[in-house]
Amino acid sequence: MELRLRQLYRKERRRRLGVTLTLALLLIAAVLYAASSGSAGIPLRELPAMLLGDPIDPMNAYIVMEVRLPRIAMAVVTGMSLAAAGAIMQGLLRNPLADPFTLGVSSGASFGAALAIVAGAGVFGVNLIQQGPWLIAVNAFVFGCLAVLVVYGLAQLKSSSTTVLLLAGVAVGQLFAAGVTALKYFSNNEALKDLVIWLMGGFWGAKWQVLELLLPLFAGSFLILMKLAWDLNALGSGEDVASTLGVKVKRLRWLGLLLVTLMASTTIAFSGIIGFIGLVAPHISRMLIGTDYRYLLPCSCLTGAVLLLLSDTAARLVLSPIEIPVGIVTAFFGAPFFIYLLIKKRTEFWG
Repeated sequence: MELRLRQLYRKERRRRLGVTLTLALLLIAAVLYAASSGSAGIPLRELPAMLLGDPIDPMNAYIVMEVRLPRIAMAVVTGMSLAAAGAIMQGLLRNPLADPFTLGVSSGASFGAALAIVAGAGVFGVNLIQQGPWLIAVNAFVFGCLAVLVVYGLAQLKSSSTTVLLLAGVAVGQLFAAGVTALKYFSNNEALKDLVIWLMGGFWGAKWQVLELLLPLFAGSFLILMKLAWDLNALGSGEDVASTLGVKVKRLRWLGLLLVTLMASTTIAFSGIIGFIGLVAPHISRMLIGTDYRYLLPCSCLTGAVLLLLSDTAARLVLSPIEIPVGIVTAFFGAPFFIYLLIKKRTEFWG
């Protein structure tokens, strides 16, 4: 019996690793397709020479290295960050509908970033234009944390009720959305234009300078979350079981929420509001790979990166040379999936 269980475990482990590897290869294929596709088509055979610094066509090299690759990298990092944030939030709060969008993190971070764009000042009145773009991320992170604190605090008043959590997320999201609307109303024409374009969600302003900030933040947060995988697995069996196994539930919950808010809010600060990736990617990953966070977290990141990169590529190509905001594309497939989850879980939410 024990030998049989070991064989089943090894078989399942190989399957999960195979799924993860397949997703990684799919992401590489999506990157190559995105790099070669656009208003100016570039042959795939030229890409290796560009990466090695010996381009066949200097103009094509500029398009790929300075325009498309930063945008591709931004889409990948943003997709991974939002997907990881959704997966961890769903595990920490034990709520299948939790993600940065539904719990108000996106709205709070959006307000913080919008405040920086319009007013040119951070949380403490620091001039962002002089200090550099990283203070925009600080602003987004602070207000994203504020949104999480309020939503989670309200849910605790009703013993973390799923209904209260969702309603609190909607209320807080609307509150910060009203703040963004007020900023649009009082801003001047130039700031209003920048803000409206940013709110649509997209990677038009992707730069290597921004990625130098986002990549270390994501990598550090991801590594810490991977170390918490066993604790997250234990929490999936209930708080009492996790506490019995030695997991410090409150500490785990607050540390996890802090890290996912950092990842989600900093990417939102530079990409605008991109909904549903944090909701859809973790659920697809659970269908493919199960609930073990040692595999679920990397799988969710890869799935989120593939979904967002393909969405951004579609946004560039559907009406080329006109670009559709990627937030519209993600909402197009994300909203039906969200409705499906609500219908599937209707007995849990409405008795």
